[in-house]
Amino acid sequence: MKELYNQLFQKHKTEDNTSLTYMDSLQRDIAIGSWEVNLQTDTVIWSAMTKTIHEVEQDYQPNVKEGVNFFLEGYNRDLISLLFARAVNDQQSYDREFQLKTAKNNIKWVRIVAYPVIEDNKTKKVIGVLQDITEKNNTLNELKLKEELIRTTFEHAPNGMALVSLSGEIITLNKTFCDYLGYTTEELIGCKINKLSHPGDIDIIPANIKNLIDGVSDKFECEKRYIKKDGSYINCILSISILRNENNQPIHFISHLIDITERKVAHKEVETLLTTTKSQNEKLLNFAHIVSHNLRSHSGNLEMLLDIMKTDLPECTENEFFPLIEEAVNNLSETISNLNEVSIINSKESKDLKAVNLLKTTHTALANFKASIIATDAKINISIDSNIYVLVIPAYLDSILFNLISNSIKYKRPDATPVINISAQQTTDFIKITVSDNGLGIDLDLHKNKIFGLYKTFHKHQEARGLGLYITKNQVEAMNGKINVSSKPNEGTTFTIHLKHEAH
Repeated sequence: MKELYNQLFQKHKTEDNTSLTYMDSLQRDIAIGSWEVNLQTDTVIWSAMTKTIHEVEQDYQPNVKEGVNFFLEGYNRDLISLLFARAVNDQQSYDREFQLKTAKNNIKWVRIVAYPVIEDNKTKKVIGVLQDITEKNNTLNELKLKEELIRTTFEHAPNGMALVSLSGEIITLNKTFCDYLGYTTEELIGCKINKLSHPGDIDIIPANIKNLIDGVSDKFECEKRYIKKDGSYINCILSISILRNENNQPIHFISHLIDITERKVAHKEVETLLTTTKSQNEKLLNFAHIVSHNLRSHSGNLEMLLDIMKTDLPECTENEFFPLIEEAVNNLSETISNLNEVSIINSKESKDLKAVNLLKTTHTALANFKASIIATDAKINISIDSNIYVLVIPAYLDSILFNLISNSIKYKRPDATPVINISAQQTTDFIKITVSDNGLGIDLDLHKNKIFGLYKTFHKHQEARGLGLYITKNQVEAMNGKINVSSKPNEGTTFTIHLKHEAH
């Protein structure tokens, strides 16, 4: 802009048309306007570009007061008034940035450079140039805002962050990084970051760093331990990325740490608990098998002895106590058999699952109840696509359907013909099997938490043992499925079972 000032001074010496034309052209090309205030004639002259910046018509004739009033009221207007007064009275030049409001009410940033023209030690004129710097200032303000945003994000990030030189020294870091390791900012700046590594993890970084510098990768992530100031260590997820300049040359690394020490401790505790639980379950299962086997032997001996008595010593059975003893032994044998069945359910593994046709299995289950269906005049509705296959332990699926159909017939309402609906539909993850009836129903407000309990019964029936639903639930869950129930007294019950299909 210095050359333009010199041209302005030359203009005031020549004031010829050629000079004026040249100045207007120059100002238009570089988007800088000129102005002058003649203190002797009290006139103000604006160049064409100055008027364009102020968004006034080209025939606009300004004066000093109007010119000052274009500046935003307050700081900007007060400052331009003060600087102009100093130029006039103290013969001081100025170069400052201001905000003004144009004739069209647009806010602009302008840079004004002004010089007093002095003759006989008196200020004759004040001349200057005016440049529209709105775009530049807006860009700078946006850049400052982004820088502030980045700085705030960096400083207040919940995880540790550090800017690291290519040679490994920490340039700057945030508070969280310091808190992780127990150092102050001053203690860590300039420190080689690899010196903070656990000795067993030092070799993790170098090969990956070379790939970053060579452009093979933009970032890498690993699990790494760091030594704290107190000598303990933390487990971290370390993520390192690289910053490059406009020439794509690497300049800095950004290290990002996430402290996973608590997660690692919790994971280890869970692993220990799972190991302990697995061991205990295996011991309990072995204990159940041993007890079941031994009890079955003893109960079998009792049954055999009773049979011998009935055959060889019939006179010993002709009393009121023998039938009671026989019933007690039979009940004991049944209980042992049931408990043995429960104990082996969860010993089956997912590898035992097989794909079976659900419709075919359902018809097979119903075949067991032909006599009961005829006797009760039960109506059976089946809505299962013949192409639906479920991933199950076949014996478990047979048992599940048997128990649910048996309950629907067993607990029918005496005043209604039994209606049993069996349906299935395939979803993304499961085969949804529904078995519903119009029987006695269950009061879930009373029994919701007991419905699948062991030896829990909800109706008086001579065959009720409280074992079927318990076994059913365990069998469903052993096949990675789930079972739910909805029911209302005297309206019926619906069991919904979700089992995996072949795709899963």
